Amino acid sequence: MPVISAPQAFNEEDLYVDLRSLCAHPLFLKCEGFNFSGSIKLKAANAMVEAAERDGVLTPESILVESSSGNLGVALSMIAASKGYRFLCVTDPRCNLTTRLLMKALGSQVHLVSGGESGSGYLGARLDFIRDLCARDERCVWLSQYTNPANWQAHYARTAPAIAQEFPDLDVLFVGAGTTGTLMGCARWFREAERPVRIVAVDSVGSVSFGGPPGRRMIPGLGMSVRPPLLDESLVDEAVRVEEAETIRTCHRLARRGFLFGGSTGTVVSGAMDWLERHRAEDLTAVAIAPDLGERYLDTVYQANWVEGLYGSGALDEDEEADPGYRAPGTGGTPGAGEPAPPRSFLGQ
Repeated sequence: MPVISAPQAFNEEDLYVDLRSLCAHPLFLKCEGFNFSGSIKLKAANAMVEAAERDGVLTPESILVESSSGNLGVALSMIAASKGYRFLCVTDPRCNLTTRLLMKALGSQVHLVSGGESGSGYLGARLDFIRDLCARDERCVWLSQYTNPANWQAHYARTAPAIAQEFPDLDVLFVGAGTTGTLMGCARWFREAERPVRIVAVDSVGSVSFGGPPGRRMIPGLGMSVRPPLLDESLVDEAVRVEEAETIRTCHRLARRGFLFGGSTGTVVSGAMDWLERHRAEDLTAVAIAPDLGERYLDTVYQANWVEGLYGSGALDEDEEADPGYRAPGTGGTPGAGEPAPPRSFLGQ
């Protein structure tokens, strides 16, 4: 019987879902959401905090600060609560309300940027806010998931070896691309192990990570508005892009089979299914990494009015649509409507 004293000590590593009934090709989905933070980001969060502790950067007086669209913020909130650190998450309106409430329930502060504070979109506004905050308050410690090597090292040490152990004959691995920490950690491990595994990055349409024009992205998790500093494209064999409407359809198809996954997982599964179909890959052993679960997306990806307001009535298959007369309180079909104002900053407390 496992007994733990810290929430980050539990993280289910070896659960896979066989998706052949959904995509008609062999595809195993590595589920990374079964921990107390609910996502794969627990690994990176724990690794970055531990590295900062080893380096002597974190002290009892420190204030952890990080930019996150959601899942890393929850993971850091949980770890900060466990270790006694104060934590401020800087996010934007795309972050699900449920996610923000989770961070606050764990004792963290959440600051919401408007996007108008920077010419480089929400991410630029978040980073500008953090830089200014750190310049004004020496207690602030910014982990910087976008540049921190501990981000990819966590997946080099744990995620990739776990997959290799379960699938010694792995042919292709599908990994979602956000900060590219998971992608780079896995790609480096398989390259250095000299395993002939094809690494396919799955990105969102509108992300500039692998080139292409920037575009609107409303589902948090994957994609970047700037090139990820951690990304080394020489380690990636191929990148595929997924429209957000297709992400939503895939999430709903999985849910109809009893598997409630988050938006990042819907994107990865959609990209993997498309790649396998195009390559007619009936004989390949394929694994896709599912970063998150779906409960935090009930008022967005799984809410018909939110989906139709952003992507049109065709975004959902006809038999997946909810009662058209139902409208969730506070949504009004507009993202961010009815949400509480951000709390006051740590500064001055």
